[in-house]
Amino acid sequence: MIERRRFGRTGHSSSRVIFGSAGIGDVDQRTADRLLPLLDEFGVNHLDTAASYGDAELRLAPWLRGRRGDFFVATKTGERTAEGARRSLERSLTRLGVDQVDLIQLHDLVEDDEWEVAYGPGGALEALVQARDEGLVRFIGVTGHGLRIPGMHLRSLERFPYDSVLFPYNFPLLLDAAYRAAVEALLAVCDEQDVAVQTIKSIARRRWSDPASPEARAAHSWYEPLRDAGAIGRAVRYVLSRPALFLDSSSEFEVLRAVLQAADAPTPVPTDAELHEDMASLAMAPLFDGASLERI
Repeated sequence: MIERRRFGRTGHSSSRVIFGSAGIGDVDQRTADRLLPLLDEFGVNHLDTAASYGDAELRLAPWLRGRRGDFFVATKTGERTAEGARRSLERSLTRLGVDQVDLIQLHDLVEDDEWEVAYGPGGALEALVQARDEGLVRFIGVTGHGLRIPGMHLRSLERFPYDSVLFPYNFPLLLDAAYRAAVEALLAVCDEQDVAVQTIKSIARRRWSDPASPEARAAHSWYEPLRDAGAIGRAVRYVLSRPALFLDSSSEFEVLRAVLQAADAPTPVPTDAELHEDMASLAMAPLFDGASLERI
């Protein structure tokens, strides 16, 4: 069974691997349902979804029917106004078939103009706090992609006491000295404030060289994931070697078992030399560069 740790100040004992549901947003229920026994096998008890993940919330609803207490359920809203965020949350509750979600997150809050709207009068945060007061949600978090997001999360934590943050974390990205410094600064604040830290893109190989290729079109992730079991294991253990981090699984659910096996295996933390070798042999490249590749 995968190790569980306290998910920040929420107090919930969450599996270190969180099921990221983006990939099941474009599949039928039968395909989605074959993953639930895998989660049970490894003890995954934390589900992460979003209003923008196609039909992912609908696919999770049958899993929660009769088992709501077995899972910590997180969703997200990309809306920036209070009205839009409230509408998005209510739709998510309906689609999930629940009266309350454990965590609602402001999704991909990176751009300055959107940040100002979300935190201003009539902004999304206002609606999420009200929803928490009404018991529709228990906790509030913030997420984002790209190299700027650790810095934006620090700004967000100065503005509001979020219960969780989410951002990209893998060896190729952290070779960028500026990004690594920003991540370390964010982790220090999260530790001080008891904020849960979720990481994404742990097994990213690179962007698809040809997004129109048959392989890319058949995939469930917008980037090319690692598929070599050894490399997946080293990438997963690299993240989980830091006890404070949780790992959101890739939307490419065809490699979910390999990710869960890596998280469950008591194997050594990979060395930098091993990770550099994976980068070279598998032609790995960072997903973000702070410029032309900053957005997904």
